[in-house]
Amino acid sequence: MKHWLKSGAPWVWLNGGAVAVCMVMVVGLIGLIAIRGFGHFWPADVVQMTVVERDGTSVAILGEEVRSEVVPAALVRGAGYNVPEAQELVTRYLVKQGNRDINARDFNWYLDVGMSEWQKPENAMVIERREWGNFYGFPVALLENGEVIATAQDNTFWDQVQQRVARSVALHNEIRHIEKVDIGRINHKLERIRLDRRGLELDGADSARMAEADAEFSALRAELDEQYRVVKAERDELYRQLKRDTLKAQVVDGQAVSIALQNIVRLTRPNAMGVFAKMGQYVERFWEFLSDEPREANTEGGIFPAIFGTVTMVIVMSIIVTPFGVLAAIYLREYAKQGPVLRVIRISVYNLAGVPSIVYGVFGLGFFVYFLGGSLDELFYRESLPAPTFGTPGLFWASLTLALLTLPVVIVSTEEGLSRIPTTIRQGSLALGATKAETLWKVVVPLATPAMMTGLILAIARAAGEVAPLMLVGVVKLAPSLPLDGNYPYLHLDQKIMHLGFHIYDVGFQSPNVEAARPLVYATALTLVMLIIVLNLAAIRIRNSLREKYRSASD
Repeated sequence: MKHWLKSGAPWVWLNGGAVAVCMVMVVGLIGLIAIRGFGHFWPADVVQMTVVERDGTSVAILGEEVRSEVVPAALVRGAGYNVPEAQELVTRYLVKQGNRDINARDFNWYLDVGMSEWQKPENAMVIERREWGNFYGFPVALLENGEVIATAQDNTFWDQVQQRVARSVALHNEIRHIEKVDIGRINHKLERIRLDRRGLELDGADSARMAEADAEFSALRAELDEQYRVVKAERDELYRQLKRDTLKAQVVDGQAVSIALQNIVRLTRPNAMGVFAKMGQYVERFWEFLSDEPREANTEGGIFPAIFGTVTMVIVMSIIVTPFGVLAAIYLREYAKQGPVLRVIRISVYNLAGVPSIVYGVFGLGFFVYFLGGSLDELFYRESLPAPTFGTPGLFWASLTLALLTLPVVIVSTEEGLSRIPTTIRQGSLALGATKAETLWKVVVPLATPAMMTGLILAIARAAGEVAPLMLVGVVKLAPSLPLDGNYPYLHLDQKIMHLGFHIYDVGFQSPNVEAARPLVYATALTLVMLIIVLNLAAIRIRNSLREKYRSASD
């Protein structure tokens, strides 16, 4: 036993076991998030039943089972329900009923006491709407301009409904494109005209120059007004076409409801769908989650603006932090005089890595946004004042704050890489006649690039998951547009953005509909983890390529 302990084998097994436990925990956590989040997109069956309320009345229920739990019968009796004395446990079910515009609450708990047998009516439909959440009910008729063109008993009813829903979705997308792209471009040009004229006034242009400019601006404005009239007429015609169709439906209690097809995103009959049909629907919903915009207070729709904002912010942050961190590390390692001052600087850099991120956010808001941004507005954007351009939180300040937050990581990693370069390589380069600068930039720095990439990988991993500082310097609940569009300068660093981390916080803790937001929190969290993994894998691939390229030189 003593020989076995001295051999070190127990410590090897202990380390291996610890690594295995960590891997199981990580995989288990990601698996739990994936099951609870991505399971939300599977089309669940719609069940119909009757339940008994506290006053003994029976109520018809139609919806999706979300989850169930067992509670003590004594607790249920205390709430006023009639439960047999011999029964000790009661099962209750959380049912998503939808119909928020009718029932006020779309998630409700129901006890199995007095509950009828569950049925799955084949003609029960689920309608995903742009407002008021899902609708659960039964179809009655399809109307065009108020006239019935098909009833639920017709053989071609569902085909006609799906065709007209697809038509409405296509019209809605076309309208959204016109409003965001065509009208947005016209509004951007009109705003530029206003700012150019305001700039001439601030520059003190004489009356002749102002009269000439006004004539030019009037001609441009008239041209843009004409373009707007044409585009608006096209949009109004699309709106008229969009209002054509209506679906008449019935809820489970018999109440009649009319739903305009322009408010429908998707209509399905889960109980009539096979496995392969549900798989296709799952892929469609999942793709919508990744590529569409959020709606219904971020509890419906997709997260594409948050994905785009996170990636854009990380890329801009990487462009800023890499040169500053590398140059600072090179100076500290290769040029600065070793002594107590340098040791204090290094300790300060190490301590910066431990400063709470919210402190960086407060500093970014005070220094970057208010001081630097306000100064930039005074110098270069006077015509826009008092409306701020860079004197307000935005993408650039969020990226710059994260660059400052991750700067110590890049500095330390680069210094470690420079210190590992053998002195013989430096001496050999100098012996062959190279200067110190040539040795540094042509020999040492290329060999240290894998360490630089390691620092960048760590910086990306930390920056992509930060939330607290971003709430102060540029991230919002819902951004009206992406920071990248077809208007010059194309990438608008002054615009506010959405972020996956803040989206998780907002949906999880600020949502008015907790049950509807719960699966989206898991799905968004897993998306953020996968995004960080993808960004890190890309950086690791570059690092490994550089490591192989310079391996022979360092051997």
